[in-house]
Amino acid sequence: MIESTLVSVDVIVLRFDPEARTVLVGVAPRAQEPFAGELALPGVLLGRGERLRDATARAVTGKLGLSEKSVTATGQLATFDEPSRDPRGPTLSIALWATVTRATGDLAVWSRLDAMPALAFDHDRIVADCRPLFADKLWRDVPFTAGLLGPEFTTAQALDVTESLTGDRPYPANLGRTMDRVPGLGRTSEHAAALPKGGRPPLVWKWSGACIEVWSDESRA
Repeated sequence: MIESTLVSVDVIVLRFDPEARTVLVGVAPRAQEPFAGELALPGVLLGRGERLRDATARAVTGKLGLSEKSVTATGQLATFDEPSRDPRGPTLSIALWATVTRATGDLAVWSRLDAMPALAFDHDRIVADCRPLFADKLWRDVPFTAGLLGPEFTTAQALDVTESLTGDRPYPANLGRTMDRVPGLGRTSEHAAALPKGGRPPLVWKWSGACIEVWSDESRA
C-alpha cells in the first residue's frame, strides 16, 4: 500500500509598486524549523477538505500578515513533486499566485521579481519556473491582470508591469493595441498628472464595472 504524501500550498504574492515602478514579491522569515529565520514564500499544509483558495488566504494572512481584503485575485500555477524538496519528508507543493494591494504593517519582505533573495526549500526554483507563466498571463488572464494593476492605471504603469514580468519594455503603441483587445479594458479620455520631468501625461485605462464584478467573483470561486 502506497503511503499518502502531504500537500503544501506555496503562494507567490505579487504587488505592483507604482513608486518603484516594478512588480514585487512578498516573502517572510520562517518562524520554525526547518530553515528557521530564512526567507520563504508564504505556505501552509493543505487541510483535509480545505479549498485551495482558502489555503491561499490562510498563507497570505498568516505568514505575511496581510488582511484578507488586500487580496485582489488568486489562481493556480504549477505542481512541484520532487520527493526530497522538504527535509521533513515527501511533500507535494501546489504553487499558486495571489495579487494584493499595498498594505501597511505587514510582515513581508518585498523584493523585485528579477532580484529575489535566496529562499528556503525549493522556493527559488518555484519562483524561477513560474515567472514565465506570469508573463504569459499578463493581458491574457483578466483576473490576474486586473488584480495586479487595479481598477484603473496609466499607460506608463502598464509598460512598467510588462517590463517587470517579461524583461522587455514594449513600444507603447504595440502595447496599446494589445490592451485594446483585452475584454473589459478600455481607454479613457483622462490623462494622469504630468510627469516630473515634463512630457506628455500618460493615458488612463479602466476596467468596466461588469468586468470587475465578474473577475472578482471568479478569483474567489
